[in-house]
Amino acid sequence: MGSKNKLKRFKENENFNNVFQPTREELTSGVFALKGNWKSRIFKNKNPLVLELGCGKGEYTVGLAKRYPDKNFIGIDIKGARFWRGAKTAIEESIDNAKFLRTQIELIEYAFAKSEVDEIWITFPDPQIKYKRTKHRLTNQTFLERYKKILKPGGIVHLKTDSEFMHGYTLGLLHGLGFEIEYANHHVYHLKGSPDEVTNIQTFYEQQYLEQDKAITYIRFKIH
Repeated sequence: MGSKNKLKRFKENENFNNVFQPTREELTSGVFALKGNWKSRIFKNKNPLVLELGCGKGEYTVGLAKRYPDKNFIGIDIKGARFWRGAKTAIEESIDNAKFLRTQIELIEYAFAKSEVDEIWITFPDPQIKYKRTKHRLTNQTFLERYKKILKPGGIVHLKTDSEFMHGYTLGLLHGLGFEIEYANHHVYHLKGSPDEVTNIQTFYEQQYLEQDKAITYIRFKIH
């Protein structure tokens, strides 16, 4: 994507009423007014709040919002030029239960209050296979502790990935920590019983993976 296109998208994001872009200082200083108030101030209802972490172009956030109008969805990514597409689609199609937050995922505990979130989706994250990059792996123990802070008791986390390494690593970690694994599938399109929202919503990159005949894996678990 050219720099002109990026600048244009950044500018449009500033004017979208479904995009929120707090500074790092605003979040970490504790003055972010939406923390604990997303349902009342932004969605103006008491419906369950669902986050998509590393939402990319926002296809999953928008797809889930269309499928579940009785839930509130927030796609989170640091790359605003990417989720511009999802934000624009949500506005064009009047999908009022889909919003977007531009921030780093390691700051989510500053953006959401304790037990404010009902579910988390992690879709096709970078598996960070190299050892020195493990601190950025979105299902490592540090991140799981962050999710635990903002999830309600018994809150659900979904992991959908094309990385067999990420799938196996996460399963092993969850077993070791004693977390409840509700469902695990190492090839959602080849094995029966996969949840509809896992197979009927596809990201741009997922479609490319499928053309390459890569297995798409899925885990649903609870953090107690």
